[in-house]
Amino acid sequence: MTAEIISFGEPLFEFNQVKEYSGEGPDYLSGFGGDASNFACCAARQGANVAILTHLGDDVFGNKFIDLWEKEGVKTHLVERNPIAPTGIYFISHDEQGHHFSFARKGSAASQVTPDQLPADAIRAAKLFHVTAITQAISTSSCDSVFKGIEIAKEGDTLTSFDTNLRLKLWDLNRARGIIHETARLVDFIMPSVDEAEVLTGLSDPDKICDFYLNLGSKNVILKLGKEGAMYATASERKRVAGNPVEAVDATGAGDCFSGSFFTNVVAGKSLEDSLKYANAAAALTTQGYGAVAPIPTRDQVEAFMQDRSI
Repeated sequence: MTAEIISFGEPLFEFNQVKEYSGEGPDYLSGFGGDASNFACCAARQGANVAILTHLGDDVFGNKFIDLWEKEGVKTHLVERNPIAPTGIYFISHDEQGHHFSFARKGSAASQVTPDQLPADAIRAAKLFHVTAITQAISTSSCDSVFKGIEIAKEGDTLTSFDTNLRLKLWDLNRARGIIHETARLVDFIMPSVDEAEVLTGLSDPDKICDFYLNLGSKNVILKLGKEGAMYATASERKRVAGNPVEAVDATGAGDCFSGSFFTNVVAGKSLEDSLKYANAAAALTTQGYGAVAPIPTRDQVEAFMQDRSI
C-alpha cells in the first residue's frame, strides 16, 4: 500500500466548551484536531492519495481517529498503536477574552516516536512528505524524527514541505527559531504565516520574509497573508494571490486546510499560482463552519466557489 502524500505529526482529540452552556446537557462537545490530521483530512477531501504517519494510544480516542480517517479516505497503514502511552487531547474554553486552549499531551504516543521507527520505504515512495514545527516541539525524539524523515525523503527524491506552525506554549522562542531555521535550510517548501515569520525573523515586509527563507536554502516559500491571501516566491519568480472575503465564524484549522489543499494540487502537477488560488478558496470556505474538520470543503465545493467568484 502506497501513498503519494504522507502527513507526519500528532493528532489531538478535542473537547470544545459549549459557548452558551445553560447548566444542563453536555458542557463540552468532542471533535478532532492536530495539524497533521487536519492536513490529511483536507487533502483527502480534495482527492489526494494521502496517508497519516503517527502513533496513537491503544485507547478510545485513538479508535475514534482511526474511524475518522477511514471515513475520510485517509490511509492508516502507517499508524502505530502504543499500548502504554495515550492519545493526546486538548480542551477549548471560552470567556469574554476569547477562546483558550488547555492541552493534555505530555507523554503522548505521538510524542514518543523515534527516528528508527519511521517507515523509510513508504517515505521514499511518496511524492510529498509533510511536517510541521509542532511535531518538532512536542518532544526531542519527535523533533529528531522530523529531521530523519526529511533525510529519508531526499534519498527518494520525495518533495518535502514544512509548515512553521509556531506554538510558543510548547517551546521557547530561541529553540523554536533555531530549529525552524535549520529545517528551512533542508526543505523544498516552507510555509509560514506572515505573523509567525515576523516573530521568527523580526521582519514584517512579505518580500523580505521570502528573501530570508530563500537565502536560508528553502527552494519555495509559500507565505500566508491572512485575509490578504498568500504569495509564493522562488529564486526566479514571485507572485501574490488575493484572498477571498467571506463571513468567517471560526478560523480553526484554516491554515491546515490551506496547506492540504495547496499541496494536493502541487502533487497533481498544478502551477504554484493555481495551487495558491485553490488553497485560498478552500481556506476561506472552511472558516464558514465550526471546528477543524467538519467544515473542510470538498473539491466540488471549492471549484463551485471559484467559478462563482471567477477566480
